[in-house]
Amino acid sequence: MALDTIETPFGRRDDAVGGAGTYAGLAASILAPVRLVGVVGDDFPRAAMDDLASRGVDLAGVETIPGGKSFRWGGVYRFDMNTRDTLFTELNVFADFNPQIPADWRETPFVFLANIQPQLQLSVLDQVAGALFVVADTMNFWIEGEREALDALLARIDLLVINDAELRQLSGEHNLALGARKVLAMGPRFLVVKKGEYGAALVWEGGHFTLPALPLPDVVDPTGAGDSFAGGLIGMLAWLDDTGEDALRAALAAGTATASLCVQDFGVEALKRLTTAEVCDRYEALRAMTLFPPCPLIES
Repeated sequence: MALDTIETPFGRRDDAVGGAGTYAGLAASILAPVRLVGVVGDDFPRAAMDDLASRGVDLAGVETIPGGKSFRWGGVYRFDMNTRDTLFTELNVFADFNPQIPADWRETPFVFLANIQPQLQLSVLDQVAGALFVVADTMNFWIEGEREALDALLARIDLLVINDAELRQLSGEHNLALGARKVLAMGPRFLVVKKGEYGAALVWEGGHFTLPALPLPDVVDPTGAGDSFAGGLIGMLAWLDDTGEDALRAALAAGTATASLCVQDFGVEALKRLTTAEVCDRYEALRAMTLFPPCPLIES
């Protein structure tokens, strides 16, 4: 949970409400009840907490540090939106964050471990022994600097969400197919590889499913796209109460839909307005994009 300073070719926002937990929580809340764990300072807007609560997000796991300042990040996006320069990162209250899971949350069946230190992700995992399906995110910084803890985490999760550059770094393979096999051998049963404007792929032992990104005429701010994707994905799994291959395909489509809606406004503004109907419309648009007839060259 963070306050972001965001500048894109289409405008600037100071102290925009953000953070992986906020993006993922809002995206998932349209599909399933959400329990959010995080830490903020006194400067985190009360209105933002009210927005989360109004969407059914349980905030009992959010700690507010009196006199503290929330995590802050600032970045500038280039015109192609794929290139971002980080201007500053201020950990503030997040520097000493030690997630504590409320006792009655420890049987939560679907868990998303957002991008934080792998040691903290492991700490959360130790506290949710009743989880049926665990999704985790990570980044290049932890792959390079916290590999031992990350390897321990990978051995205990069900699905890892990373982008193609992180897959190459984690696996040591340039070829994504070979890299995916190596990562699956590290522990996760499933792997989702995000490829930005080119879509996302779901990989498992003996299977592969790829979806394109939805073509959008008005990408305004890509901040939080990956976290809203993960929120939509795990929200759909929770709504279906299923983690089979068909459910995971549906979850990939739901994540693509929520991410496509997120990037059409600054920060979490689009997610605050998100409706089930909008997600369903984008989901069906993806289905229409990827339907094609059987091969006419095969004789019946």
